[in-house]
This record gives sequence, structure tokens and C-alpha cells, in this order.
Amino acid sequence: MTDPDQRIGSELFEGDPGSPLAHLYRGEIHRMKLWRERLDRTTNWAVTVLAAVMTWAFTSESNPHYVILVGGVMLGVFLWIEARRYRGYDMWRSRVRTLQENVFADALHPESGIEHDQWRQRLAADYRSPDMKITYEEAVAHRLRRVYLPLLGVLFAAWAFRVTAFHGATWPQSAAIGVVPGTVVTGIVAFVAAAALFIACRPRRWRAKGELHTDEVRHWDED
Repeated sequence: MTDPDQRIGSELFEGDPGSPLAHLYRGEIHRMKLWRERLDRTTNWAVTVLAAVMTWAFTSESNPHYVILVGGVMLGVFLWIEARRYRGYDMWRSRVRTLQENVFADALHPESGIEHDQWRQRLAADYRSPDMKITYEEAVAHRLRRVYLPLLGVLFAAWAFRVTAFHGATWPQSAAIGVVPGTVVTGIVAFVAAAALFIACRPRRWRAKGELHTDEVRHWDED
């Protein structure tokens, strides 16, 4: 008797093209699209806040430089929100990719074989008990690499310029915030920047399904 996992995906679409599986796939695509839009909205908020903070900070020399750092705190809040949304987005995207790999790819090229063994059981278990597929730390790393690392780079560069070239006092005194010395403030900023770089760039096994990575894009370019 043939193992159900070894049947080609095209058999699932025999007969009525409006089969339950086709409707399921369309529904998953729609849900994935909605979560993708939620990610974009958070990014738009972050860019808007960053632009407003930097515009105000450089409007007058009397405006305090730490407003830029407050903008950095807001970017951190948006990053936290977006990482949480990205985990949800990855959960729905993983279902779409499972169907694409094991149903549509097999229907287009049956000789290639099934991509993953027991994919039906895994997908069914995910429908019965949905869970997150990636850790919060990996979600943060993804959003840092895609969006927030460049934004933080612009923010930290603007702050460094503000306290060194666009200030009445000299650095490190110009970086002071109230009774907090400028060297301490600068050290905290440097630590946050280094931590963001470490989280985004440290070697890891990426578990996000369907995410393009730099090494994969480079391999395609060489082909």
C-alpha cells in the first residue's frame, strides 16, 4: 500500500478545482498578506518618529541632544512590537511554504519528489495546535537586519554629530544629560549599538521558513 505522504501533490487537486485545499491555500495567503501589512505599518511608524525627532533636534542648537536618544528608545519599542508581529507572520507563512513545497512544486514537477516526509502530519498538528516557529531573539535579528539596523545607524550617527559638531560645548561634556556625565552616556550608546550589531549578525541557524538570506542570494547570483 502506498504511503499517503508519497502521493504526488497533484492528486489532491483532481476533480473540482475549487477543492477545500485550494480554498485553504487562498485563505492562508490572505492571512499572511494581512500580517505582512501589519509589519509594514510598524516600520512606517518607526520611520516617521525618527524623521520627526531628528528634524526637531537639529532645528535649533538650544534643543537638547537627548531627544535623539529618546527617538532611539521609541525605535526599540517599535522593534519589540514588530518582532512579535514577525513571529506571527512567520507562523502563517510557514503553512503557505509547506503547501508550496509539497503540493504545488510536486504538481509542477512530480519527478522531484516530496520535499519533506510526513508534511501532512506536521501541517495537521499545526492546525490543531498552532505555535510559534522561531524564537523572539531570531525575530528581533530578522527585523534588525532588514529594517532597524540602518535606522539605528542613522540615529546614532546623527546623535554623534549633534554632540560633537553641533553643540556649544566640547565632547564628552556635550553628551552629558543632567547629572549623568557625557562619558557614561556615550558608553551606554556604544553598548546599545554593539548589542544590536551582535544580535543581528551573530552566526545562528535560521529557522524562519521562506526567508531569503544573504548566502542564498549570493548563490543564485553566481548561478
